[in-house]
Amino acid sequence: MYSNAHIPNPATNTLESFKRLPYFFTDRNEGRTRWRWRYDTEEKRQHMMKNYYRMATEVDTACGVILKELERQGELDNTMIIFTTDNGNFHAEHGLADKWYPHQESIRVPLIIKDPRMDPSKIGTLNDDFTLNVDLAPTILRAAGVEPPAGMMGRDMSVLYRTEEDGGLPRARDAEGASSGGTSAGAAPPGGAAVPRPSESIASFRRLHETSRWRTEFFYEHPVIIFMHYIPSSEALVRKDYKYFYWPDFGVEQLFHVSEDPMEEGDLLGMNSSGFYEVSAAKAKAKATNAKATNATAAADVGRHVRALEEMRTRFRELKGIIQDTRDPVIV
Repeated sequence: MYSNAHIPNPATNTLESFKRLPYFFTDRNEGRTRWRWRYDTEEKRQHMMKNYYRMATEVDTACGVILKELERQGELDNTMIIFTTDNGNFHAEHGLADKWYPHQESIRVPLIIKDPRMDPSKIGTLNDDFTLNVDLAPTILRAAGVEPPAGMMGRDMSVLYRTEEDGGLPRARDAEGASSGGTSAGAAPPGGAAVPRPSESIASFRRLHETSRWRTEFFYEHPVIIFMHYIPSSEALVRKDYKYFYWPDFGVEQLFHVSEDPMEEGDLLGMNSSGFYEVSAAKAKAKATNAKATNATAAADVGRHVRALEEMRTRFRELKGIIQDTRDPVIV
């Protein structure tokens, strides 16, 4: 299987892309070490990726066997099925292998849900809302009729695909009260993370929060493994338009305009003469020039990036404080 196939090389599997990573990504980094094991020659890369595709095909076949058995027992339409995984993987992107870091290849995972409660209009459709691994347990518990414990951070994902009458998120209303699609701003703060007021019960707080709008951002963190030059710790604030990276072992910041730079190749920050990170006008202008933008547009882009950096730094610190403070329950 796949013996005669050719697996395309990722556009960022280049030495130049690896060198764009922060300075502490050296040959000692475990992601680079595993890249050498698996991908530093085309022969190795083809061999590894074909084996990977074979494994994925085997999983797909096993899933098919399970679905067939559920159908044989007459339970297929009475069973909630969730297909997902624990992490993404670098398949040579950025000159790396494996996982651990905030780049899209490492943190994005598949999620497929089949649920008897699903709004028929949502069946077979795609949804690009941010869902997290912490959402899995509350989703399964609610499907079983069990209230999630107070300490669970995640949310019931079924609100994204059930009708409003059946517990889904409320649809936005126009001035005359007609449904216009989308989700309501509701009572949740920006991004969705919240803690209950002292007078609020956890159950009522969770119900209010989970019936308001869905999250528009999330805080990511991964600890150091063994030592910081092997696998450094990393943190991030992830949004649809920008992604802010922070490497706490080295005090390094990065900012990517991911809506225009989905491969995360164009870090917009540079260190100034005082040793602080700021939006690099030269980097932003070069990026705009590559897009054939005018000087006025380039200047406007710099201003937009500066505002995004300032706001995301503040929000990053806020979310990090909320999530790492274990004194109060938090729902993200």
